[in-house]
Amino acid sequence: MLRRSMLRASLAGLFGTLAVREAAAATEAPTRQRVVYHLADVDRVVFVLGNLQNHVDGVGGPGKADIRLVVHGPALRAFHALAAEDHTVAMMKKLTDAGVGFDACANTMKAQGVKLDDLTPGFVVAEKGGVVRLAELQQQGYAYLRP
Repeated sequence: MLRRSMLRASLAGLFGTLAVREAAAATEAPTRQRVVYHLADVDRVVFVLGNLQNHVDGVGGPGKADIRLVVHGPALRAFHALAAEDHTVAMMKKLTDAGVGFDACANTMKAQGVKLDDLTPGFVVAEKGGVVRLAELQQQGYAYLRP
């Protein structure tokens, strides 16, 4: 009889501990999203910038997620300061103001003959290249999206 009581008490304690852990986990703040978007196609620039804005809005506004855009290949031409369309510049400014980070591939910059100052404001250089930067961010826990 004593063994049964001890077994019941042990099981009750175990289930009680599990319930407390589960309740504590439910009250913890959700993990902050970390997302990297990949853009290489010039015909998708406006679409991807729209996706970025939708993402910012969807998580509750600026500062609610860590979002980066890595740009390489032909898409970088859309961000050359002298050639960028006004709506592209306006969308990018709104996104940078919301905390979205922009990485430009150093290899593409070299191939296109542009320097950081030649791009619309807000970019940093992905010194090892865009694809390496994408892999680094994924290793850091960023989810990869290529719309």
